[in-house]
Amino acid sequence: MATAALIAAAAPSAHADLKVGIDLSSTGPAAAIGITSKNAMLMWPATIAGQKTDYVVLDDGSDPGVAVRNIRKLIDENHVDVIVGPNITPAALAALDPVSEGKTPMITLVGSGSVVEPQEGARVWAFKMAQTDAAMADVMTRYMAAHNVKTVGFIGFADSYGDSWLKEFTKAAGARHIEIVATERYNRTDASVTGQVLKLIAAKPDAVLIAGAGTPSVLPQRTLAGYGYKGAIYQTHGIATPEFIKLGGKDVEGTLFPTQPVVVARTLPADQPAQKAALAFVDAYEAKYGAGTVTQFAGDAAGVYARLQDAVAHALKTAQPGTEAFRIALRGELEHAHELVVPNGVVNTSATDHVGLDQRASVMGTIRGGKFVYLAQ
Repeated sequence: MATAALIAAAAPSAHADLKVGIDLSSTGPAAAIGITSKNAMLMWPATIAGQKTDYVVLDDGSDPGVAVRNIRKLIDENHVDVIVGPNITPAALAALDPVSEGKTPMITLVGSGSVVEPQEGARVWAFKMAQTDAAMADVMTRYMAAHNVKTVGFIGFADSYGDSWLKEFTKAAGARHIEIVATERYNRTDASVTGQVLKLIAAKPDAVLIAGAGTPSVLPQRTLAGYGYKGAIYQTHGIATPEFIKLGGKDVEGTLFPTQPVVVARTLPADQPAQKAALAFVDAYEAKYGAGTVTQFAGDAAGVYARLQDAVAHALKTAQPGTEAFRIALRGELEHAHELVVPNGVVNTSATDHVGLDQRASVMGTIRGGKFVYLAQ
């Protein structure tokens, strides 16, 4: 894959240039996610904590194997100080070994907590911007319980994203006495899920949860609508892209989903802790890319810059970029964010928590009039 320098040279610095390697799915099934993340990164300043910064971006084509090759190239040939990405769970899991071997911290943009939990082995080099599936399943099942949902049919990706959601949703649903009455899986590239949907409908659930991300999440919902399913349809935080609404049209109106502040920034209550940061980012992003273009994934990418700004400033007191000592120091500082407000929440990391988001980063949303809007509990 070809590399591209994202940011031009900045003012001279007393230290070596900081190098940030970025791996995203800018093409392939996850492109709707990767492109908006890249767009947000194109807005990053040319310096981080006063350091001239070289950004190198690679496209993994939504292929975990390519992602691993990209990350090895960034570490072994470009000698980056930190990896940002990947933005799909299978690729992020596959990247754990190369970043650990290269002693290079990685800030991923995926939803699944499996990339950073438990904090042992190669995972100690991985951090994550998006809220965990467990936290999202919690806010979702609280909403379900409050609205008398007793039974749920599940259909999710047949990969690590679907695995994580089935695990976390099963746990959260059980705690609230919600029964999963049918479980089906499908592939991101499938052209039909008719068989799976007919089995879900036959189970007569009060609601269906579709555990997918990006535009491939439209297919089960459209099929459910086509076969006349009238119950509530829930999706995960992975749907929050304009492409999902554009492709889904009337079939996705009324979708219920957990999300983070950026997605529903314009309808958040003023006392939501991340509201100001979320709205400021949305205003800047949409001024550049157009109304209605912002996504959770863009918000996560914006948060990476704030995380690096905070951690790099402290790591520079220990070592200079381009050295193993700096990468080790940077990993350590990424563990010590304290009440750091980013567009999608408030971050407090530790040696055992490489996400650092609490329920201030989780809200419920719905699709109304072709827009993502905040939904009060």
